[in-house]
Amino acid sequence: MSRVYLSLGSNVDPTRHLHAAIDELRERFGDITVSPAYRSKSVGFDGTDFVNLAVGIDTDLPPEGLNDWLHALEDRHGRRRDVPRYSDRTLDVDIVLYDDLVLSGDHHLEIPRNELRHAFVLRPMADIAPEVKHPVTGETLSALWAAFPAGKEPLEVIEL
Repeated sequence: MSRVYLSLGSNVDPTRHLHAAIDELRERFGDITVSPAYRSKSVGFDGTDFVNLAVGIDTDLPPEGLNDWLHALEDRHGRRRDVPRYSDRTLDVDIVLYDDLVLSGDHHLEIPRNELRHAFVLRPMADIAPEVKHPVTGETLSALWAAFPAGKEPLEVIEL
């Protein structure tokens, strides 16, 4: 079994879509770890605020198979793939870390996920996996978060 960390986000009815995604992840992978949820400004386009969180799972799926499963999860929740990549979305789920793998593949599979440089991914990851090390830099997620420039990308903790 591999330990995998996912980033989940939504800016279209986020409470409904994130709860539904968490329920499906629990159904498929069993006991999961879920971070607090954070509201932040959209990145890469002018859109409504996003709600993001991180989830830790254990899986026997290889990265490519997990990525396909996650894309199907997004699709089941109305994710549109006929619009620009940076646009409003019902559900966005990305593999951020998969054990200590470093790889790049089809269908936007990038591990570790480049979005770890953003507060909306890094903060929830540091909440649930503070001692996990970035597979390239070797720094812990808590150290990366501690070094993040204060106020650069404001986050607001919210109840889902």
